[in-house]
Amino acid sequence: MTEPAAPTAPSRRRFLTYLIAAPTLAVATAQAPAQAAIADIVDLGDILILAGAPTAHMLVLTVGEDGGVTFRLPREEVGQGLTTAVAMLVAEELDMPLGRVRVQLEDARPELMFSQFTGSSNSVRSLYDPVRQTAAAARSRLVRAAARQWGLAAGALATRDGAVHAPDGRTAPYGSLAVAAAARDLGALTATPKPESAHTLVGTSASRIDARAMVTGKQQYTLDLDIPGAKPCMVRRPPTVGGTVKSVRNEAAVRAMPGVLGTFVIPTGVAVVAETFGQALDAKNALDVSWGPGTVDGLSDDDVRARLRDAAAPLVELPPLTAHLDAEFDFAFVSHAPMETNSAVADVRPDRATIWSGLKAPIIAQQTIAEELGLPVDKVIVHVVQAGGSFGRRLFFDAALEAARVSKAAGRPVRLMWSRIDDMRHGRMRPATHHRLRATYALGRVLSFEHRVAAVETDFRHGLGEILTATAARLPGSIGNATFAQTLFHTTVKSPYGFGLTTQHLTEVPLRMPTASWRSVYSANTRGAEEIVVDELAERLGQDPVAFRRASLKSPAQRAVLDRAAREGDWGRPMPAGHAQGIGFHEEYKSRTACLVEIDATDPRRPRVTKAVIVADVGRAVNPRGLEAQLLGGLTDAISTTLRAGLHLDKGLPLEGSYSQFHYARQRDVPTDVRVFVMPASGEPGGAGELGVPAAVGAIANAYARATGTRPRRFPVNFDVDFTPFPR
Repeated sequence: MTEPAAPTAPSRRRFLTYLIAAPTLAVATAQAPAQAAIADIVDLGDILILAGAPTAHMLVLTVGEDGGVTFRLPREEVGQGLTTAVAMLVAEELDMPLGRVRVQLEDARPELMFSQFTGSSNSVRSLYDPVRQTAAAARSRLVRAAARQWGLAAGALATRDGAVHAPDGRTAPYGSLAVAAAARDLGALTATPKPESAHTLVGTSASRIDARAMVTGKQQYTLDLDIPGAKPCMVRRPPTVGGTVKSVRNEAAVRAMPGVLGTFVIPTGVAVVAETFGQALDAKNALDVSWGPGTVDGLSDDDVRARLRDAAAPLVELPPLTAHLDAEFDFAFVSHAPMETNSAVADVRPDRATIWSGLKAPIIAQQTIAEELGLPVDKVIVHVVQAGGSFGRRLFFDAALEAARVSKAAGRPVRLMWSRIDDMRHGRMRPATHHRLRATYALGRVLSFEHRVAAVETDFRHGLGEILTATAARLPGSIGNATFAQTLFHTTVKSPYGFGLTTQHLTEVPLRMPTASWRSVYSANTRGAEEIVVDELAERLGQDPVAFRRASLKSPAQRAVLDRAAREGDWGRPMPAGHAQGIGFHEEYKSRTACLVEIDATDPRRPRVTKAVIVADVGRAVNPRGLEAQLLGGLTDAISTTLRAGLHLDKGLPLEGSYSQFHYARQRDVPTDVRVFVMPASGEPGGAGELGVPAAVGAIANAYARATGTRPRRFPVNFDVDFTPFPR
């Protein structure tokens, strides 16, 4: 038996295009993974792209007879504007109006494997080439169909405004060519995406394609769906995180309440199904439940902080008389607190099930729910619905799994909604962290920089761990053999400064809490703390914070971003007493940003950011307006979690249970003067969704320190329990 010849490695722009039989044109593309030097893999986004490469181009685009185009997006839209960016890529390649492109979220497709996972600021990075190639393949078919119809050479035709144009003036709208373009005998086709220099839409600012629906209430989220027979459902949850049901004392009385259709004990509590959500809420509140212990009973904030400090790796011993700066920081737990609480609709039958929910890892959700229900995976259909906020928490499918369990027990479809209190107390949260830093210096230079991080364990049972495991063999040994957390930490957290010997180390404390990757995961706290130390180092060395950063940054691209922020923000201008400027810098996912803020801390208990300038270099921004929105969101998250917003853990349960208690920034807390500058495009897109938080955390903390003369060491800075907690 002879060995098959090794396939020639394709370039990124060589694809096998195949046709899906349909009454209208539908195109899908596939590509073998590109050959890449493992040493070039430097961040988590690269790992995700590598893991997804075998199926990254299994995308489907359909041209209808009405001339509209539908693209099936194998990523989740949680409000970050991804559908608009993808629609722009499609419209650009097809030379058609953006308004004629519809983006449909793809159902769970197991064959996509690691290509149907939304996270790590990776979606635009991983989809940029595949989406353009898929649309270019569709354009090639439309042109070839018109050429055959007119008896002309395809090379003589042009496309614009959603139509194919001939030199003699004849025009064929795409809709009129859709059926002919679906023919299998069009011959060899060449599908080459446009060069970036020819782009007329990509790189310009566009409004979101779903903006009107969102502001008029027409946008459909999970609980807006009209699923026949689905009844409202809510769950009574335990008084401590991870508690279990021992018994229900008044089950018969609750079932007799108006509108109640049934009560059901599930692993996470007691579910009530009723005719209305109001009736379900009343009934769940009326339940008298005997609860088993939770997973962190008795633990409060001080206990967690003590455990983290004990777990933080010690700093190295220094020779006598070594000039150094030591600092320690604590960051509280933080709720994801999206506008849409956890929700799902489930219709479970004896032989099949259908699930609707906002999911960023729908394949593992489908697999887990199928196993829970005892059904084959292909008998569980999972529809991905646009979600109202998230970041890392919708990597998990807590509500979908609960809804499936209740639907099976009830024998009817259910629409499950978490209350706001439950969502904040039992929902996924950013882990608390402790940071221990040391920098040594001499003759105006930093000689070494150590950062030891201790964090409550982050839960990665949502698919990312599987991706990292599957890709580990192709990674450098020092990363490939690491744990999930270590791999993620070391491929996202890095210092942009030439600070001599730099070491960053993570230790996780295994507390069984509902944690998840919060926006910017480890970088928000880790790099935020480092930016505070950078300011303090500049002061020790008698240097201006911007000048010190500029001299320490490693590349011209980094310095260009910092210089632009300092110039646009008028760094160093005189400020009244109690007011100050602060600056921070961050680089991650092939992107970099600088944030300059001004703060009014005349009342240190009620500080307010009054102005911000943000500069970002993301390589190539598909939609600069969308990028601006991402950076504004990052700034708002940083204002919130640096100054006031956090969760108090008290005897095994967070105290906060509403927006009135979890002090996320209101309109009065955010600056009206915010300017965002996007650096000129170069290369391919970098990551942007999480980019804006760490630099802003550092900038706000540094401004507060300069304005008050007090260097903050615990975050949020003002973290009082100034409310009466809801009953447990």
